[in-house]
Order: sequence, then structure tokens, then C-alpha cells
Amino acid sequence: MQVLRLIRAALITGIVGGTLAVPVAASAEDLPSTSVAVSSVMPSPGETITATQTVTNIGGFTLVNAQAAMYALDQSLTDWFQLVSCSGATTNCFVADGQNFRAALGDLPAGESRTVVWTLRVRDDTRTDPFRMRIQLRADNYAFDILDGPRVDIVPGAADIAVTLNASVRSGLVPRITYTVTIKNNGPGAATGVRVLGTVPSNLTYAAGGTCTRVGTTRTANCDVASLDSGASTTRTFAGDAGVLTIGTLQATAARTASSPDDPVATNDKATRTCTALTGLIVRC
Repeated sequence: MQVLRLIRAALITGIVGGTLAVPVAASAEDLPSTSVAVSSVMPSPGETITATQTVTNIGGFTLVNAQAAMYALDQSLTDWFQLVSCSGATTNCFVADGQNFRAALGDLPAGESRTVVWTLRVRDDTRTDPFRMRIQLRADNYAFDILDGPRVDIVPGAADIAVTLNASVRSGLVPRITYTVTIKNNGPGAATGVRVLGTVPSNLTYAAGGTCTRVGTTRTANCDVASLDSGASTTRTFAGDAGVLTIGTLQATAARTASSPDDPVATNDKATRTCTALTGLIVRC
């Protein structure tokens, strides 16, 4: 009987004396306060991914000015990712302390959930070591434990360089064919050190004046691009002159010979363009 009186007294003291909200302990069947699903845990520099984070108020009271938060374990998340946008329960997301990402959710009643879809871009100058993503549900009046998210490994970047080739003819006593090489970076990463080798047909004479650089005294020219962002394209030109004895099929080529990072698609690295010399004075493309 004495034991029951002591327990009852302790309960009354706790209720009367307590003025702060105390969270209800979650049972094993309860949802976690937050979870996240990432579209790719092995992204490359320049790649954009999404992270879908769900938060649930498992406390027994309303969270005031609740936020979904995302971190890197013992590191700055901004060393790897740039925050592009967020959607879902909010569009009010921001970089906090220059290191982690937050999304404002407003007040969150007990038992309710919200979902935020983060759009993140891997920095071109990202760190390449792996890291552990961490997530949290926090508010002005309470913060739940920071939980582990997935391990993220940055893999070597890729940039798909696509090459196309067009030709135009300048008529005259010495017809000239000008070849225009279009070099496009299909991404996902930015490219540097791009080189495309243009080759004039064997029955033409290499002509000076293009933006590509002739290789010695050969019929070839290096069409160089120092850097090319994902989605961007640029053009380079080289040319060849017809002679009196030029006749028949004239086939020029342009082929990627170098670029960084690796090009994952080989099928679009080379292009050809065929023209026809009816006589040394009449050339059609």
C-alpha cells in the first residue's frame, strides 16, 4: 500500500510541477521522426539528384515552426551538393550556417507527416570522398534525434560529347568547301580538354582560314575546346579547296579524340559529310 502511495505522489508531482511539453516515447511500431530516399547514391560531378525526405511528428504536442533538415556526418553538406530547389510540403528551403540544408514546414501537429523533395546538384568541384547523409526533424520548441541516411559515393564524372558535321560550298574558279563541326556536351558533367580531329577529303587541298588548327602539312586539323558546360555546344571550322582534276565523291570526317571526364557514349563521337564534285568547278554538298 505504501508503494502505491509513493507512485501516486510521484505522478502528481510530475504533472503539477512540469510546465514544458514532454514528447511521448515512440514505440517500436511507430514511424521514425524522419526518413529519406535518394534517387542516386553514386552520383557524378555536375549531376542532379533528388532526395525525398518525410518527417513525422511522433511527439505528443505540436511542433512550432518545424523544419526538415539534412546534413553530412561531421562534414559540410555544401562541400558535395548545391541546393537547387525543394517541393512538396514547402518551397521555402535554404542553406543554414553555410553547411546544411533546411526546409520550413510551419507548425506540425502531433502525429502528422510532411514530405519534402529536395533537388540537389553535385558540385563540379565536389569532394570525391564518400560521406554519410544525416537527417532530422527539428522545431523551435523541440528537436528530434539526428538520424542516419544513406552513404553517398561520388563516382568519376562523365560527359557525353556528340559530334556533327556540315558542309557549305563557295563556288568559283577554285571551289572551297567549308566544314562546320558542331561539338555538343550532352552531360551530365562539364567537359574540358575537348579535341575533335577534322579530316579533309583526299581529293581536296587543305585550305587555311578555319578556326581549327592544321596538323603540320597534313589534311587534318585539331578542333579544340578548352571547356564546355553540360548542355552547351560550340562550332569549329576547317576547309578544303577543289582542283581542276577534282571529281567524284568527297567525304570529310570529324572525330572526337580527347575529352575529360570519360565519354560514356562512343556512337556519337564521329561524323561524316559527303559532297560530290561533278567537275573541278562544280561541287555540290
